[in-house]
Amino acid sequence: MLPLVDAGVAAVLWGSLLLVAHTYVLFPLLLARLARGRKQNQQVYQPADPELPRVDILLAVYNEEQVIEEKIRSTFATTYPLDKLTFYIGSDNSQDQTNALITRLCAAYPQLQFRPFHQRTGKPGVIEVLSAEATAPVLVLTDANVFFTPDTLYHLVKHFRNPRIGQVGGNILNPDSRHTGISGQEKAYLERENLLKYQEGVVWGAMIGAFGGCFAVRRACYYPAPSSFIVDDFFISMAVLQEGYQAINELEAICHEDVSDKLPEEFRRKARISTGNFQNLVAFRRLLWPPWRGVSFAYWSHKVLRWLTPLLLVLMLLSNLILVLRGAGWFYQLMLAGQVAAPALLLLDSALHRLNVHFRLLRFITHFYSMNMALLVGLWRFLKGVKTTVWEPTQRFQHKR
Repeated sequence: MLPLVDAGVAAVLWGSLLLVAHTYVLFPLLLARLARGRKQNQQVYQPADPELPRVDILLAVYNEEQVIEEKIRSTFATTYPLDKLTFYIGSDNSQDQTNALITRLCAAYPQLQFRPFHQRTGKPGVIEVLSAEATAPVLVLTDANVFFTPDTLYHLVKHFRNPRIGQVGGNILNPDSRHTGISGQEKAYLERENLLKYQEGVVWGAMIGAFGGCFAVRRACYYPAPSSFIVDDFFISMAVLQEGYQAINELEAICHEDVSDKLPEEFRRKARISTGNFQNLVAFRRLLWPPWRGVSFAYWSHKVLRWLTPLLLVLMLLSNLILVLRGAGWFYQLMLAGQVAAPALLLLDSALHRLNVHFRLLRFITHFYSMNMALLVGLWRFLKGVKTTVWEPTQRFQHKR
């Protein structure tokens, strides 16, 4: 029998492993089982319904000359009544041709309202100003590199006929991926996330965080993120749930987004998002309890445990190391070897990448560990204090379009 101290250390090891397994494996399986046979909200507006509400679209941009024209044209190429649309764009002191392109398109689209900012404000600050100018009962927030299909807006807005619905997320798909970088892994991640968010909405009416690139929110439960917050879309999503409204994901509200193919770029983006996630974790700590409530269970399972996974991995490594040093058997020795070797695969993958050799399974493993390192970096930045919310657009495939 293991001594009491060894039993405690083993409990930490296996408890940490179980929590990681829960957020990445067990929760998705349970959610799929609970969602089976259930239907999405059926109280919707019909496409030709004269009572379709007015919609204001809000977009903050910074140096988006490569995509802004396509973004605007795809937004207005819609089946939604144009006389019920207004598109507000705020440029966060862009230094390229973004402002000139938007100004030129204002002449072609009278529903387009442009506000240039003459100093860097940060996305939350820009959105807060735009939302104060908007007057429609439904707001749609989007990103410059997310392109709508003709029916996207209708499928986002149709659910607001149900007064319990406060937010509807879009189904963001990725049109391109490559075997040479991480775009395939990012595409698989986003597709899985779309499904999880849809199932959460079906089961509990509690989608845990819409994708910031495309979602609609009822003005009555819209609260802009504080200017010091980095991830404003998650703040808006959780505020909807905290107000007692439902949040769902609509898989027919299809739009397309370029994905990153460069690990350093995606690492930078994930680290920044991670910092904002921990800001939101503190802000919405009331939603964590009681943990068996639908919203709370989904929040813990889908997001919080995932954000804490880097710390759980460290706990697993340290507890396993202690057990081995105290004479644990071959199983724990083998387990420790695996924990040490898995992150080292980052170096192997990098070396093979330089030789233009790419293994999909290896790339998934290295992607998992690199993104968890980004979460750890984000946590450290949060603990040090957020200094700025200004941002640089992630390099994606725009120049290849």
